[in-house]
Amino acid sequence: MTHHRTPCRTVLIVLFDDVQSLDVTGPAEVFAGAACRSDGSAMYRVRTATLDGGPVRTSSGLRLVPDHALHDAPAPHTLLVPGGEGTRAPDPRLIGWLREHAPRAERVVSVCTGAFLLAAAGLLEGRRATTHWAFCAALAARFPSVRVEPDPIYVRDGNVVTSAGVTAGIDLALALVEDDLGRDRALAVARNLVVFLRRPGNQTQFSAPLAAQTARRPRLRDVQHWVVENPAADLSVEALAARAGLSPRHFARAFQSETGMTPGRYVDRVRLEAARRQLEDAADGVEEVSRACGYGTPEAMRRAFVRALGTSPAEYRRRFRPLTPA
Repeated sequence: MTHHRTPCRTVLIVLFDDVQSLDVTGPAEVFAGAACRSDGSAMYRVRTATLDGGPVRTSSGLRLVPDHALHDAPAPHTLLVPGGEGTRAPDPRLIGWLREHAPRAERVVSVCTGAFLLAAAGLLEGRRATTHWAFCAALAARFPSVRVEPDPIYVRDGNVVTSAGVTAGIDLALALVEDDLGRDRALAVARNLVVFLRRPGNQTQFSAPLAAQTARRPRLRDVQHWVVENPAADLSVEALAARAGLSPRHFARAFQSETGMTPGRYVDRVRLEAARRQLEDAADGVEEVSRACGYGTPEAMRRAFVRALGTSPAEYRRRFRPLTPA
């Protein structure tokens, strides 16, 4: 009987001065954790490279010594480009190397603002992509041919995968390990790193209070905080306007002007986040969670989850609930 052995995949991480250290070490730890077979041989080989083979210093001051210069680095299965301050004014030679060599990789990945380097090399032309939420508008403005999606944690378009900021690189790496080696291997890595198996790629990058600006007026700020603390309450525009002491029309206009989103959108996000937290942290059933978070019925909550996250509450809980030791 013939046994097909999974080949060892080389993951090449590009380094440069002022790179974000977690964009490098997060994915590297995931791939390294998934690397060893039971017989001691490797399923991943993680390597790093700089333009000239010399050390670089990260934005937090860490000194990283690469394995190779880019010109003599091994041909990668997965080419990973991290982000950081160093992506603001990249060396043209790095962009040229990416333009020439990235298309030869089976998979091209960016973390955080590494997407700017891929875009500068023409690798995101006409593709869907994401980056750290704070830089999505800049990516779209600078590279109008890139279809920037500001919300997801990571976006796949063909063999190019881009992720949001910092820790999203860990989510992405776990998803790639699951693609390559299966859920059990990804689960084992996540357990070892004491993280969730992975967040769904289309989960929003940030929470409702972070997504919305804080209102300038104290009465509107108080309403924002009250909504977060009382997701099961009557959160209609009329009820919130009465709490703020304003007419519904005046309240809706002022709330959107000061927070950047409508009251209804804010309430939707708060309820979704509250439901996510309960599904992650509590043992309550879906019906109890739907009532506690203001949805009223499990079906209403299911529709909200599918619309926002592309998954049901039950599937979300299965994927995102904290792992316990086996």
